[in-house]
Amino acid sequence: MPHFSVHIREEALDGTVEPKLIRALTDAVGAVYGEGFSRLVAVDLIGVPQHRRGIGGVRTDKDAPVVTLSMREAAYHLAEVPDAPARLVAAVVDAMAGALGEHIRDEVVVTVEGVPDGRTGVAGAVA
Repeated sequence: MPHFSVHIREEALDGTVEPKLIRALTDAVGAVYGEGFSRLVAVDLIGVPQHRRGIGGVRTDKDAPVVTLSMREAAYHLAEVPDAPARLVAAVVDAMAGALGEHIRDEVVVTVEGVPDGRTGVAGAVA
């Protein structure tokens, strides 16, 4: 199951942007893997309080979203989805800029994590 964790300045989450971000990130995965995959996407939006974010050792008030996408390692190597990690990074940055505005495009950091087979579970069972 693809899982997004998005750390972003709390003030950027104003009650209207959250549904846009959730939909945009879900659609980003669907754009790479197909719409059927979208139903599996989970998104957690984590607000970072003001004055608790730093970049390069310096406190910043930039929104500077840090996005982590975790899913099974094998999904990044499917023959039918060439260059999946690069396509996902591009789609995620596009999704974030679409939901929050173009001004954040250069601030978005995306990490794509692969989880080895046998190390995830759903409903109490290893998947």
